[in-house]
Amino acid sequence: MNILAFESSCDETAVAVVRDGRTVLSDAILSQADMHALYGGVVPEIASRKHVEAIAGLTDQALADAGLTKSDVDAVAVTYAPGLIGAVLVGVSFAKSVAYALDVPLIPVHHVRGHIAANYLAFPELEPPFLALAISGGNTLIVDVRDYTDMAILGATRDDAAGECFDKAARVLGLPYPGGKPMDVLAQQSPGGKYTLPRAHVEGAELDMSFSGLKTAVVNLAHNAQQKGEPLDAAALARDFTQAVSDELVPRAMEAARRTGRRTIAAAGGVAANSIIRGDLERACRQAGCRLYLPPLRLCGDNGAMIGAQGYYEYLAGHTADLSLNAYATRDLDRG
Repeated sequence: MNILAFESSCDETAVAVVRDGRTVLSDAILSQADMHALYGGVVPEIASRKHVEAIAGLTDQALADAGLTKSDVDAVAVTYAPGLIGAVLVGVSFAKSVAYALDVPLIPVHHVRGHIAANYLAFPELEPPFLALAISGGNTLIVDVRDYTDMAILGATRDDAAGECFDKAARVLGLPYPGGKPMDVLAQQSPGGKYTLPRAHVEGAELDMSFSGLKTAVVNLAHNAQQKGEPLDAAALARDFTQAVSDELVPRAMEAARRTGRRTIAAAGGVAANSIIRGDLERACRQAGCRLYLPPLRLCGDNGAMIGAQGYYEYLAGHTADLSLNAYATRDLDRG
């Protein structure tokens, strides 16, 4: 089954063709990162307009790269939530028109479910049940993946997402947007241990996380040093910040695995590309005797292939939509 998949929830326009949920035939991506870097973050209106400009051409490119024609498309999948509402609407509207024109099923896909499904593309042997640590710019979740379309949130951030926190810390340190990779590179230049940063504890919800206090602490450290004319060890601060984020994520993921009895853990999302977090997960899983799946870096960020992968399993579960499908800025993961 050839699925033409669309992803436009933030600042990447992506169109892919995926066969049977596991094989990527093409994955065309146009990033707007350089444009938004001028503003230090994503400007929703600009993102939406650029999606409109790019999506038709990327569709032609994805089909050509796959060696297919429109008549070879068996279904259309699209991210319908969550994300920047204008950006998501572009993808949903275009996908509906394509599905209608080709007279094929339309499959709505939750963005976070897509990130989790990216692991299916890299690891053919991976099947539910397993535990997923979904960490990105817009979401930070610990998810019990009971089946391909049956998922439950066990823990979540109460405020900022981990990736959002990385971007804000990077900006304070004078690093470019998006901040994840520059922060990782900078952090590798120091062993850390110089700055004491907070680790949050959510009373009564031990698997939940909070990053707003950490973000504020980094901002205050940088501003205080500037006001006093004191030098700031940017590399050490980047390292200590990253370690604080990891200390929020990894122990909670391992505790969730202990509570559920899951012996397999998969990471997902853009923050899963961070080398320190990946290393901490590897060590923790090795000590606990858990199998760990870390997606290749190319599948950590937003892409169309992950939507095509999850779309296949949503289709098998009968989760299709008609042309009344709407876009949503927020949507519960367990609603698909």
